Amino acid sequence: MNNIPSSLDVRLKARNGNNFTTSGLANSFVQTNVVIIPKKFAYDFMLYCQRNPKPCPLIEVFDPGEFSSSNAKNSDIRTDIPEYKIFKNGKFLNFSENIISLWREDFVTFLLGCSFTFENELIKNGIDLPYFKSGKNVPMFITSIDTINAGKFSGKMVVTQRWIPREKVVRTIQITSRFPNQHGTPIQVGNSEEIGILNPHKPDFGDSWIPDDKNLVPVYWACGVTPQIAIQNAKLEIVITHSPGKMFITDLKDEDMAVI
Repeated sequence: MNNIPSSLDVRLKARNGNNFTTSGLANSFVQTNVVIIPKKFAYDFMLYCQRNPKPCPLIEVFDPGEFSSSNAKNSDIRTDIPEYKIFKNGKFLNFSENIISLWREDFVTFLLGCSFTFENELIKNGIDLPYFKSGKNVPMFITSIDTINAGKFSGKMVVTQRWIPREKVVRTIQITSRFPNQHGTPIQVGNSEEIGILNPHKPDFGDSWIPDDKNLVPVYWACGVTPQIAIQNAKLEIVITHSPGKMFITDLKDEDMAVI
């Protein structure tokens, strides 16, 4: 009997008020970062994503006021994320389990690719990710790398970190290169300080991971939390995002996103 939850199962779990990390859940279904902003800023944000495809790969853009994804049957973006972050005037206000009371007809939702998608492929190829089934969140760091501005949106790139055996780094790069819409190849291998990460064991978001194997190398991928930095810099009246590591899961399959 298959006890692996489907994408709908995970969305319903979130809809029922449960708070959890989605890494390792609904294996083979595409997970996405979420940004919800007023329509008047949507064009500039879309341009920001197009100019920064590594951290902000676009999967879907909803029509204004729409809250159901065309890539997720019976979905509701207002309830189907385990935890939301609310920003007002560029400042983080609070977390929320749903955003029904905040919903506006001028809201435009953006779904952005997430590196959780390629994790399944890494696991299949014998590349262990210790936090993957532990309930912990992937480490995330704000780097010294500038993104390309668009309108009000600007800021530093955020990256996810995974410790990879030295002899498997090349294979890891090959695997993730097949998923350009989920951040693709790493932006840095080793040498954390070169991208402004002074302590690779002290992330800005997620859970720290201290490896006990000196053969492991820190590998960094562009991360969909990057827009949250740009949003704070833009100081918009209101913005809603997912909480890091707590994603919206679509009905798209990983193989749908892969490049041969």
